[in-house]
Amino acid sequence: MKFNLKFLFITLFICAISMAQNKGTISGVLTDKETNNEALPFANVLIKGTNISTNTDIDGKYSLTVNPGSYILIFSFIGYESVEKPVTVAAGETLTVNQVLTSGSFTLKDVVVKSTASKEKETALLLDQKNAVVIKQSIGAQEMSRKGVSDVEDGLTKVTGITKVDGRGLFIRGLEDRYNNLLVNDLQTPSNSPFKKIIPLDLFPTDIVGVLNIYKTFNPNISGDFAGGTVNIETSQPKNITKLNVGFGYTTNNNLKKFLLSDDANSTKGTFGLNGDDRELPGVFGSVPNGKKLSPDEYNNAYGDKNWDVDQTASPLNSSIGFLHSQKFNLEKERNISYIMSINFDNKYLFREGVERTFNLGQGNYDNNLLTTQYSYQTTFSGLAGLKYKTNRLNLNFTSLFIQATESIIQDQLGYTNSLTNVTNNLIRGNQFEESRYWNTQLFGDYKLTEDGKHTLKAGGSYVKTGFQQPDRKFITGQKLNDTEINMSYGGNNLNRQYLDVNGNFYFSALAEYNLKFGDKEKQNNLSIGYNNYLNDMESSYRFFSGRRNIDKNYTADLNTISSQINDDINNGILYVQEESNGDYKVKLNQFVNAGYFNLFWTFGEKWDVNAGLRAENSTREIKYREQGDPFGSAYRKKTDENLDFLPSLNAKYALNEKSNLRASVTKTITRPVAMELLPINYINPDGTSVSGNANLLNSNNYNVDFKYELFPNNKELFAIGAFGKMIENPIERVFKPTANSGGQIITFKNSEEALIYGVEIEMILSGNRISESLSNFSLGFNTSLMDTDVTIDLTKQGNELENSKSRKLQGASNWMINSDLKYDFTLNNDWKNTMTLAYNVYGDRIFAVGSSGIDHIYEKSFSKLDFIWTSTLSKNIEVKFAAENLLNPYYRKELGKNSTINITEDSLVLREYKRGVGFSVNLGYTF
Repeated sequence: MKFNLKFLFITLFICAISMAQNKGTISGVLTDKETNNEALPFANVLIKGTNISTNTDIDGKYSLTVNPGSYILIFSFIGYESVEKPVTVAAGETLTVNQVLTSGSFTLKDVVVKSTASKEKETALLLDQKNAVVIKQSIGAQEMSRKGVSDVEDGLTKVTGITKVDGRGLFIRGLEDRYNNLLVNDLQTPSNSPFKKIIPLDLFPTDIVGVLNIYKTFNPNISGDFAGGTVNIETSQPKNITKLNVGFGYTTNNNLKKFLLSDDANSTKGTFGLNGDDRELPGVFGSVPNGKKLSPDEYNNAYGDKNWDVDQTASPLNSSIGFLHSQKFNLEKERNISYIMSINFDNKYLFREGVERTFNLGQGNYDNNLLTTQYSYQTTFSGLAGLKYKTNRLNLNFTSLFIQATESIIQDQLGYTNSLTNVTNNLIRGNQFEESRYWNTQLFGDYKLTEDGKHTLKAGGSYVKTGFQQPDRKFITGQKLNDTEINMSYGGNNLNRQYLDVNGNFYFSALAEYNLKFGDKEKQNNLSIGYNNYLNDMESSYRFFSGRRNIDKNYTADLNTISSQINDDINNGILYVQEESNGDYKVKLNQFVNAGYFNLFWTFGEKWDVNAGLRAENSTREIKYREQGDPFGSAYRKKTDENLDFLPSLNAKYALNEKSNLRASVTKTITRPVAMELLPINYINPDGTSVSGNANLLNSNNYNVDFKYELFPNNKELFAIGAFGKMIENPIERVFKPTANSGGQIITFKNSEEALIYGVEIEMILSGNRISESLSNFSLGFNTSLMDTDVTIDLTKQGNELENSKSRKLQGASNWMINSDLKYDFTLNNDWKNTMTLAYNVYGDRIFAVGSSGIDHIYEKSFSKLDFIWTSTLSKNIEVKFAAENLLNPYYRKELGKNSTINITEDSLVLREYKRGVGFSVNLGYTF
């Protein structure tokens, strides 16, 4: 990627501009009456009637530079009573104004106090980033609201080095999902999908999120299972608020258009995603496969009369509704109790159309060449309930979070398969329902063992239940005659059904940590000694059923109402349904990770902060499985892996001055595979392609080095540049290889020998007044990652993947990415406040799957996204958000590389492409 040097020099010049005037200074310390006048960090200090404001630092200190004159200072903090204090400042004078804030809340007499600042503010999080010893970044509720972010995944794309790919989750520092990790309130949490390492974060609405913390370097307090980054979601804290949100959205080519829905989804139950029970495996087949052949009566009782039918309708607008309520009550003896509850529901109608192709490995021509049209109806329901009890020495938190996501898909693939280019009207219709559930219940607390807080203990645990089902995933194949009719015959791959059920029996995570603070007040040091673990027990069941013929019959039928023809033929003995599951239908996975650690934060003099520690993780993984030919009910084969990993870390920060830091980090981490990468399951698609796990995958060992320079010109600005490097042993990668069938293709996973990653990250947040006072309402956010990768391949160890060369780029890694946003704040009157944000994200090409058999790699091509968001606070009660998303509307595209070693006979290398459409949405929020 080429950069304009002139633009770079201008940017650095702007960063260096400073305005020298003969001004005065107001400074002081804010303290908290509720904690015996300890320092109150992250509080807000504002000059009334102006945009001049700041936040107190970690020691409660603040400083404001103003022109000579008389002002009114406003001190505020969430849940505390605001205080106004008049001051007069002379030229060149430093005026000291200290202030004590008192907690404001609901008392038993229902006295309401409104608060104006929060630890979720951008300025507070920027200060936290400045003071942290580890390299981390955070984004809070305020910033996500301003940028029109509706879910956690979108929120994280505003952070340096993070991008997302449609349907495949987050990429951090160019590393895809498997190299990242997720915590919820500091506790390890599983995914709701076996195809992903972490739960898809677009399922988390921002209403239930207070702060997102992203750790790019390791410290022993968190799991060592990451190479890209660890995301810690802090759920919302009580704010004395009751709020209702209602939203509607329209996306071009998606809404108010022709739309196909499965007959069972086109109902009230289907609208809310509650039709999963109707598609579960019929009880007549039993819990263990036995080749059951259904009689006509059994079939009719099990499936009814319209189970293959599809309704043609029109997709309405997308919609969402959310309700948030929280309160805080003061009790006697300086105790308080607070609670929060949130409910959110949204639905979306998605339309995707474009080619979908695979190459015939070893020959260079298309194996499948299909035009794919997909109609997807998605729902998400989430609920959060939290209770917090606080005294002078005890904080106790209970949180329960539930998320259910569903997707109903009708997909038509038209073209040819198996290189049969003379038959181009083959049609494969898929009818699929997918449902995932995630229920996380946590109890977490911390306690001051001594009144001075030098000895503290924190402990917590979470119990998570997950479920992922694709019940009654069914396919029809035949030859399309016109817009509505299909010609087909029974047998082969026609009338197939699949039932995939991945059940998380239980997932338990716990932690306990003792903290000792020592040293004097100015040089506070901290030693943590802790233990945490997680135990994950899950099992999968994957069963197959086919329509088989007693009598040969070709027929023509209406594709959308084909059930009546099928039912008649079953009743007349022409067709029957039989289970054809193999002995390998069930797989069990149990993982148990125990970790002990110590972590030391030490301050040396005025400048140095060092974090050093060691984490020891003992992990046991047991897979129980049967191979395809094993008899049903036979003893499980077992594969057990046990590892003891010692993970050291060293993080250091050197304060060059009050506004700038130098940072360095040297750590070791590991990467464990995603469940479906590991489980020996062959997930079959209707076009003959498949995805297969590899039980022989090894964990990766990651050696990480980071250096970073940060400059904080003021409490709202940042300039940072960093360099990082990683050496990964046994990197896990996605590859494609031939199947047993000639020309077929299977996606699987393997360990390569070694990967090197190195790059730089640049981040800046600049205020417009650096150029001119007339631009003071503007601010620019910009971050970019530039990186390179190199993977070493030992061709003698590649088996039947048959890689083409000894070195290449790392699968899943982009060489560059950019996130940027331009913000404009303006106020039309005292209550009508507005923020406009233009946000742009783009990433470079990356390998989706490693090539083999003379065929080059499959690449995900560069994709850019431009959004416009206007947030308007019309009054103290009413807020309106308007968003225009994906304004450029580029193609999302996968493409074969141009360096195949065999002759490619096709004109186009495009393997998959579609457009998402341009989206427009309006959300109205009312605060009671």
